[in-house]
Amino acid sequence: MEQIVRADIAAFGSGRAEMANAMIEQSGIRVRPERNRGRSAGINPSGRFEPVTRHVFDDGWETLEDLPPFKTEVQVEKPRTIITRNDSPDISFDRSINPYRGCEHGCVYCFARPTHSYMGLSPGLDFESKLFAKPDAAKLLDKELSKEGYQPRTIAIGTNTDPYQPVEKQWRIMREILEVLDARNHPVGIVTKSALVTRDIDILSRMAERGLAKVALSVTTLDRVLARTMEPRASTPTKRLEAIRQLSDAGIPTSVMVAPIVPGLTDQEIEKILDAARAAGAQDAGYVLLRLPLEVSPIFKDWLLRHYPDRYRHVMSLIRSMRDGKDYDSEWGKRMRGTGPYAWQIGRRFEIAARRLGLNARRTSLRTDLFVQAEKKNEQLMLL
Repeated sequence: MEQIVRADIAAFGSGRAEMANAMIEQSGIRVRPERNRGRSAGINPSGRFEPVTRHVFDDGWETLEDLPPFKTEVQVEKPRTIITRNDSPDISFDRSINPYRGCEHGCVYCFARPTHSYMGLSPGLDFESKLFAKPDAAKLLDKELSKEGYQPRTIAIGTNTDPYQPVEKQWRIMREILEVLDARNHPVGIVTKSALVTRDIDILSRMAERGLAKVALSVTTLDRVLARTMEPRASTPTKRLEAIRQLSDAGIPTSVMVAPIVPGLTDQEIEKILDAARAAGAQDAGYVLLRLPLEVSPIFKDWLLRHYPDRYRHVMSLIRSMRDGKDYDSEWGKRMRGTGPYAWQIGRRFEIAARRLGLNARRTSLRTDLFVQAEKKNEQLMLL
């Protein structure tokens, strides 16, 4: 987005953040505050595949005030398959499930935002408010697990959008998926920012007894005010820590993900987050450095200018120092951790704190040998 690029240049020049904010306001790409209340994104740019761009301006008809606030809308998606495969060397799983597309949590830094462009929607406010649910997910999963020759390995859920986002309370798709996995003795690893995961402790504890389930709670900050602006509809940090406690008390292997670490904004909390999570019962820990691919970069920059203009230059300078001078480097081996002295320092701080607390002393490995193959139906008997 050219407007954000120009504003970024102004923020690093003599005009500073005040001029950058004024430039964005005058460009007409920002959504009025009353329309995006309770959301993190302040812009709703067209996806990169769209032939047109959207700009707000007064055409003289005095209709801007009539535009309604962004409300959460859910459409049904009917995929043919539900298990997504990957071969990335950066991550520890080769298959995952996404019960939803888009995420109402609205985390401003979410690396999954650009996927909404494939639906002809904006990675901005559309990503937070125009969601897609997959109610047939459990049936599709059972069908795929029943295929001849299927080899079980841990299925990761929550790697793209959160399976326990607020709409899960009504749709209950994640719970149905867990019921299938429980019945088939299939291992699952979950990542979430929601305390709603405790609703399914009954299933998860049964699976954990058989070595089939583990859960990670992502805690970005312990500052409730910062969390409210950065990830407005996710559970508060206190509730996430309480979820870790409840899951751990139920015998479910529980981890904390300090993710993402935003340099100059949340990196000073690494040790505090690990301390709090360990006290709540977390056994393992991990971290991921902030990622700003494609449309995420201008959305994050606009948010930073709106909420923390005095920190804009410092935060963006640190990000670029860890990304070879760019906003993002997608190269495998670098995208999760970054490079350079500051990235190295973050990594060492995390490792030292985790070692001091006894985290990651023994990694939890899930079992695959208990998997229940589907019964063959209507099979013709062999002739004697």
